[in-house]
Amino acid sequence: MSSAASLTSEHLGISFGGHKAVDDVSCAFHAGELTVVVGPNGAGKTTWFNLISGQLTPTTGRILLGDREITRLSPSARAKAGIGRAFQLTNLFPRLTVLENVRLAVQAREGQGPRLFVKASALSHLTDEAMSYLEAARLGAVAHLPAAALPHGDQRKLEVALLLAMEPKIFMFDEPTAGMSLDEAPVILELIGEIKKDTSRTVLLVEHKMDVVRALADRIVVLHNGQLVADGAPADVMKLELVREIYLGTGAEEVA
Repeated sequence: MSSAASLTSEHLGISFGGHKAVDDVSCAFHAGELTVVVGPNGAGKTTWFNLISGQLTPTTGRILLGDREITRLSPSARAKAGIGRAFQLTNLFPRLTVLENVRLAVQAREGQGPRLFVKASALSHLTDEAMSYLEAARLGAVAHLPAAALPHGDQRKLEVALLLAMEPKIFMFDEPTAGMSLDEAPVILELIGEIKKDTSRTVLLVEHKMDVVRALADRIVVLHNGQLVADGAPADVMKLELVREIYLGTGAEEVA
């Protein structure tokens, strides 16, 4: 794990009316580390993610990507700078094929943008690269289907392929197994595990399911009422009485 932080949230906060949805959250993340963000519903987890990826502008504090401040950058500018985000709800081009969705991501990364009137041969290297990401996401066999035709689990895998195609420094997943069956979820976890193997990458994951937390986490950050209340190694965090009360209830057996 790198000693220099790849991403930093400094005293980050946002208020809606009189309610502090995120309240003075300071936390640094490092390459080679997968951090799972947990907490009860309404704790501020997704709002904090939205601040980091640019969907919301903080009321207080700042965000650093390496040593560069990105607090006021747009979501698209942050994506170009190296922050990749997969949302709780899929965000795809439903009428385009699976392959076209990923090829557009490759084109965007290379600064080419969508090109409607161009020979297919001119896009062959982009198509080949897109196909390699689909193969990595176990979607090669459905590359030519419309994205809308995919079952929910495959749509989530397609979002992972899109993230891979953007080659971000920071991977952010908001409940990546939400709505997935017991059979589908392990494939997503395996894909995230493979992303984690590249120690140049920083991975952040919001998740409720304890089996996912156990399988993937190098570190756990706990939010409650918009505040950071625990941060550390999974075994240490899960022993804290506060964490048991606000996240797991009183069931000690759940963290055994």
